[in-house]
Amino acid sequence: MIRNFQYARRTLLFVLAAFVLGSPGIALAQARNALDEDVDGALKTLYDDSPTAKVLGRKAKGILVFPSIVKAGFVVGGQSGDGALIKKGRKVGYYNASAVSIGLQAGAQTFGFAIFFMSDAAMSSFEKSKGFEVGVGPTVVVVDAGAAKDINTLTAKSDVYAFVFGQKGLMAGVGLQGTKITRLKS
Repeated sequence: MIRNFQYARRTLLFVLAAFVLGSPGIALAQARNALDEDVDGALKTLYDDSPTAKVLGRKAKGILVFPSIVKAGFVVGGQSGDGALIKKGRKVGYYNASAVSIGLQAGAQTFGFAIFFMSDAAMSSFEKSKGFEVGVGPTVVVVDAGAAKDINTLTAKSDVYAFVFGQKGLMAGVGLQGTKITRLKS
């Protein structure tokens, strides 16, 4: 009877340990699946709203999509969100975008953005970097709704384009300058 109790106790401890140690992997997988769905939905929304983004997407060497960046501040502000890098239709890495700002600001908002890498050199530079900062390195052309109408595959000459979309909230303007993008550990 004591032997059965010890066996049952060991089995219970083993199951609990496996559950506790296995949970981060399960939670991470569930979070990645949710992020994958958000990335796919955000890219579809962007393509539906911007034919220019869709055209550039077909030619891009890679597309980095952040479906939801949360920005908040009162004089000092910050923004952060996770996204995925898509190459040839597959997600090949996960990233975080974050920034801190100081200045006249108050409020909160969410928005998404996508960065289109149009050349092998720009894509390679991004992938080799330990941290990519918008405004440092290759020139990033931020495309707004008005400018998007004038860009097509013949006039698109920049290596990197960024589209901001889905703005919601009570904060004026979205700036990508100084946004630091770092790869998340798998």
